[in-house]
Amino acid sequence: MAVMEGSLSKWTNVMKGWQYRWFVLDDNSGLLSYYTSKEKMMRGVRRGCVRLKGASLGIDDEDDSTFTITVDHKTFHFQARDAEERQKWVHALEDTIFRHGKGSRWEPPHPTPTLKDFDNRVSEADAYLQIMIEQTAKLEERIGMLTDPEERATCEIILKHANVMLENIKHAIVLLQIAKNTAHPMNGIYPSRPGPSNSISSIHDATTTGLVVPDMSYSSSEGEDDFFDANDSPFINSQVPSPTSLRSFDNETPTQVPPPKPCAANTITNKSRPPSIRKSSGNSGKSTNQEDLDYDALYEEDDDQDVEMENHGSVIRHLLSQVKIGMDLTKVVLPTFILERRSLLEMYADYFAHPDLFVSIADEKDPRDRMVRVVKWYLSSYHAGRKSAVAKKPYNPILGEVFRCHWDIHPKTNTANEEVVSDGPIPWCTKEQLTFVAEQVSHHPPISAFYAEHYNKRISFNAHVYTKSKFLGLSVCVYNIGQGIVSVLDYNEEYIVTFPNGYGRSILTTPWIELGGTVTINCPQTGYHCDIEFITKPFYGNRKHRVNAEVFAPEDKKSFLTISGEWNGIMEAKWADTSDTELFIDVNATNPIKKQVRPIRLQEDNESRKLWKEVTAGLKFNEIDRATNAKQFLEQKQRDEARERKESGTEWQTKLFKRAGDSDLHPQWIYTQQLKQRLPSKATNAT
Repeated sequence: MAVMEGSLSKWTNVMKGWQYRWFVLDDNSGLLSYYTSKEKMMRGVRRGCVRLKGASLGIDDEDDSTFTITVDHKTFHFQARDAEERQKWVHALEDTIFRHGKGSRWEPPHPTPTLKDFDNRVSEADAYLQIMIEQTAKLEERIGMLTDPEERATCEIILKHANVMLENIKHAIVLLQIAKNTAHPMNGIYPSRPGPSNSISSIHDATTTGLVVPDMSYSSSEGEDDFFDANDSPFINSQVPSPTSLRSFDNETPTQVPPPKPCAANTITNKSRPPSIRKSSGNSGKSTNQEDLDYDALYEEDDDQDVEMENHGSVIRHLLSQVKIGMDLTKVVLPTFILERRSLLEMYADYFAHPDLFVSIADEKDPRDRMVRVVKWYLSSYHAGRKSAVAKKPYNPILGEVFRCHWDIHPKTNTANEEVVSDGPIPWCTKEQLTFVAEQVSHHPPISAFYAEHYNKRISFNAHVYTKSKFLGLSVCVYNIGQGIVSVLDYNEEYIVTFPNGYGRSILTTPWIELGGTVTINCPQTGYHCDIEFITKPFYGNRKHRVNAEVFAPEDKKSFLTISGEWNGIMEAKWADTSDTELFIDVNATNPIKKQVRPIRLQEDNESRKLWKEVTAGLKFNEIDRATNAKQFLEQKQRDEARERKESGTEWQTKLFKRAGDSDLHPQWIYTQQLKQRLPSKATNAT
């Protein structure tokens, strides 16, 4: 049965471009067949087909008209006319994949359900029915006491719908009993069928279709004219259930991987861990005695083992079964083993992995040179955040969590006798050190605020970021909503920067990360501005991590500087006035300066490394149970504190940052003791 048909464009390698095709989606057979024209479809001359059993859908957040289907070691690329048409095809395909995926899901052997199981389920439904009847009765009593007409009308509508639902549930329970007695007659009430069985499977008659479903997806040219991303997903095959085919129901979920509890965000218990993971959760051979363990060293070591998702495939695919394309991932449960050994707040400190570039902004005398310096610092700040080639997720900071660190700009300089900045973010640091502090100022929505300053250079940076994630099929997108402000006090200048989106690709195999989207750097005081585009990997090419930037003088429509290259490698600059191309920066040739963090034993209880030390130790020594339990403890503590605040009617009070601005949707967060507030202004008119 064709549930949808219409025209789409399909990428082909022979033509190196898009070609028009007429597509027919057959829900019964689980096939997406395509023809060179509608007339060829009417004559039954099929060009090829895509088998949807075990397939995975993907969309590109940067392009609102294209989508992909990955199956049988191949990725097919399609293009709709617009976003609305793509949405219709994606929804229809997703439903078909889900329907056919249920039968392909791996399940451990289960005994055939018996009549006793059936009776237990019906009894359970009846018990819930009684609870609902009681709640509906209480609602009816409440309506009788209401005096406000508007509220009374609203409750009456709810009561009406509740009564309709009650009747439907009662009717369904009666029909289930009739179906049972029809299949297994009692006391001669219903006529007997030949050969009755003691299982409820005899009630169900499978539907069949006359259309032969091929074992593999194919095209008439044996795949030569199709574009495939086989190397991107080498472990996805017809035997592996796809994300869209893994939505779980209670009676379908494998016993090794039960549905996670909603309250245990981002955790997975040992009982729900498959045998392959349980084995790996033991001690790796190193001593993890808490008395002997150097927790500080755990954070400083960069020898993270790259996690390949196929090693934990059943867990990952179960987790993906909780989501649909376009869904917000804020509350989706994630396993502990894919976590990076540090908090998100600590990751933000990587913006200053090259602190010498940041403070050098204040050394430039010309506003044009200062803008170029800001751009150089900004473009150099992203590569240091990726310690591993594999994309991993940092810890979600808990509300009120704080991270502090500092950098020695000139490490060989003796700072013992230098004057400290007692009223600064880190009161034991000197005037020649760059200091950094971050705080998790909101949990719902998740907002982090961070601040950095160098006292003698009279430069600071204040930022807030609201992170929002979205599932894209085979990728995850993290939107970084917010802005940062570089303040150069000697010139009364502010450089306002925004942040790119992050993408986790190939999440079913070996995940990798890339950046995408357009960001800006603007200086309202001078009029200089910069447009930066982080370019995601196109499906028809292999180049990754590209970035382009254009820097403009005040009121100029043509840029005086163009920068291109890779944000995690070499970037080149081309000047408009000379047409010369030169090296702008090679981030791999410029070693980051190591940040300095106070030992954990001296940290406050709400500081990141102290909060997450047991999770970090568990991940380091591959003791997944230990990491999971420690993580659950922190999350439960946060929930308990939130409940206590709600019961007492008190609001959370931030410690280091205050809310500013009138926007409730995306408020700004400002450090309470910024450098410009503590220092007298000595602005010059230098240009």
